[in-house]
Amino acid sequence: MAKVSADFVWRMEDVLEVYAMAYDERYPQVCFDERPCELRGDLRPGTPTKPGQVARYDSEYERNGTCNLFMFFQPLTAWRHAKVTAHRKKADFAECMRDLVDVYFPEAILIRVVLDNLSTHSPAALYEAFDPAEAFRILKKLEFHYTPKHGSWLNMVEIELSVLVNQCLKRRIPSLDALAYQVAAWQALRNAQHATVHWSFSVFDARTKLHRLYS
Repeated sequence: MAKVSADFVWRMEDVLEVYAMAYDERYPQVCFDERPCELRGDLRPGTPTKPGQVARYDSEYERNGTCNLFMFFQPLTAWRHAKVTAHRKKADFAECMRDLVDVYFPEAILIRVVLDNLSTHSPAALYEAFDPAEAFRILKKLEFHYTPKHGSWLNMVEIELSVLVNQCLKRRIPSLDALAYQVAAWQALRNAQHATVHWSFSVFDARTKLHRLYS
């Protein structure tokens, strides 16, 4: 097994250390990520479901472009929030971070955010989107913990996004508004169920099970 870089090991252990922290509403841990979504509509009406039969639809479909879906996920409270946007730009990321600070965790002292190293995921994005005073105000309440390159599996929100795809997105959704409606319904149900990810991989496990990566 090939040896990984010291940067990979450090970033992995940094994220795992965040996950090991006990819940404190003043210092919430939030995972963040996004995924593209393709919008597809039916060219012909499908056949409704009947007892003992699944719905049927024509193999041809209409391409209605793509959009983006951001997701916040707080495993310790079984909370998630998805936001559908027309695109994924630095300004969109900056708006998400402002929402995190002002809307979802306004009473927090510091929010620890686990995210990947995408070029748009940077403090600079907030300075491009807002005036310096506003960007600085938001960033003072954020502490970014980046997953290592090729290590995005360490971000728990990826598991939640996979659940969303399997339970909600494996069908044709024709428009951005329809996608936002369907995702909101899925999100409300999953939050009501208090569904979460029970993460068990720790720094100790990494050093024990992946010891060859360290040597």
